[in-house]
Amino acid sequence: MAQKPKLYYFNGRGKMESIRWLLAAAGVEFEEVFLETREQYEALLKAEAFLFQQVPMVEIDGMKLVQTKAIQQYIAGKHNLYGKDLRERAIIDMYVGGTTDLMDIILLHPFLLPEEKKRHIEIIGQKAKNRYFPVYEKVLQDHGETFLVGNQFSWADIQLLEAILMVEEKCPDILSHFPLLQSFKKRISEIPTIKAFQQPGSQRKPLPGDKYVATVRTVLQMYNKVTLG
Repeated sequence: MAQKPKLYYFNGRGKMESIRWLLAAAGVEFEEVFLETREQYEALLKAEAFLFQQVPMVEIDGMKLVQTKAIQQYIAGKHNLYGKDLRERAIIDMYVGGTTDLMDIILLHPFLLPEEKKRHIEIIGQKAKNRYFPVYEKVLQDHGETFLVGNQFSWADIQLLEAILMVEEKCPDILSHFPLLQSFKKRISEIPTIKAFQQPGSQRKPLPGDKYVATVRTVLQMYNKVTLG
């Protein structure tokens, strides 16, 4: 019996959450090792567990993979979520790149100074409304199909749903101008593996709180304040 993938990261969303979404969508069970102390992290570094001394890291199929995109591409390819040919893979990469850029803005939010968070939410909403979501709305309008690429469920669909949900947590009415994305969200959310991942008790992580932020800062020795400036 093949071993379950093992994910090394903090007990929170961060860069690992999209990997969790991808594995869950593929119906793959996985284990997690949570980084909780600097000493634990240094021990893993000493054991050369993390190439480039970084996380996320995923143990899968006898490999220790780092670099989020490399991990995602391997999982998507293995589980038929990466298009039918080179052309479709390039388009999937492009669409995923867009949602990643938007999600990276949101990942910064819990680390900001309290007085900057309101302005940051405005930035998230503006970027989603004016730059990113119109692209995906137009893609769905132009081809009139169920999924973003090749009329086949792919990594691009999974990550767009994740991005939509993340933005909605900050800007609840963000989809009011995007009827096709509203329909997309509804139908992708009904895919059984996706639906299961959104239920209580799954390995999906909640919004990051103060404990998560403090743990990340301690383990990675992030002493400087993050600002919008």
